[in-house]
Amino acid sequence: MKEFDLIGRYFSDGGHTRKDVVIGIGDDCAVTNVPSNQQLAVTTDTLVAGVHFLEDAPAKSVAYKTVAVNLSDLAAMGAEPAWISLSLSLPTVNDEWLSEFVDGLYELTQYYSVQLIGGDTVKGPMAMTITAQGFIPPGSELTRSNAKPGDWVYVTGTLGDAGAGLDILQNKLNVAGEARDVLINRHYYPTPRVAMGTALRRIASSCIDVSDGLISDLGHILKASGCGANVHVDKLPLSRALTSAVDNAQAIEYALSAGDDYELIFTVGEEQRGNFETSMGGSSVKATCIGQLTGQAGQLSLLKDNQPFTPTNENGYEHTF
Repeated sequence: MKEFDLIGRYFSDGGHTRKDVVIGIGDDCAVTNVPSNQQLAVTTDTLVAGVHFLEDAPAKSVAYKTVAVNLSDLAAMGAEPAWISLSLSLPTVNDEWLSEFVDGLYELTQYYSVQLIGGDTVKGPMAMTITAQGFIPPGSELTRSNAKPGDWVYVTGTLGDAGAGLDILQNKLNVAGEARDVLINRHYYPTPRVAMGTALRRIASSCIDVSDGLISDLGHILKASGCGANVHVDKLPLSRALTSAVDNAQAIEYALSAGDDYELIFTVGEEQRGNFETSMGGSSVKATCIGQLTGQAGQLSLLKDNQPFTPTNENGYEHTF
């Protein structure tokens, strides 16, 4: 199939349509309108088969995750997503696979009112690159570098599920029943915390999403902000599916270092804590306080029952070249 035939068949129609898109797919460039009094946030992520997703992963989940990880980056900055462009590399054209891929792509973009406005298709090893763009009111963007000693550390949702799901799929963990389905689903279909990200504007002092594991990603906040942290591992939010699949010690290990959960880690100053927790009372997304920042720059101290705790993996996931 020729490139423009592929684009025309699978990507030119369907999906969400936004009024701020002047020219979308079909020209050399997309043209969009940025609302007045808004800043543009831009992020790009590439997912490669065999590295970021299993080569036999369902096509729908590949598309879903490719979009979700980019929307999660926007959420971590407090941005409201608007547009994405997609560069798609495929070794061959498979009609069934592409149809399922498009279903996954449009399911998530429709839900978050995001429009696919362009991109590229090439023949090559399977990989997907998305550039996502969103809006932030000036001065309200979330960063990694504004946290202060004494700020409280929170995390959304539950941690460790996606890592356990991956181990199940790779036959490293034997789990049956409903827990198996839940954990695999969490690996295939992460939830970008977009609403939480926008709600944290002017409340959180720092924020990052959990892609490489809590130890690794919280470490980025500590480095950028010049802080340390005390984290109580017995306060980590663990799902019922994870705790029914493995013992507590292994569940904590997954939560600390497995990654791929795409929850948000954020910090809140003491002066904002009461208002934050009151406002979160009616939220459908749980946020759990797991520790507090210290003045010991770069030092992450893990505690269990208020005693020092040493995990099996002290670094989390890290890309190597």
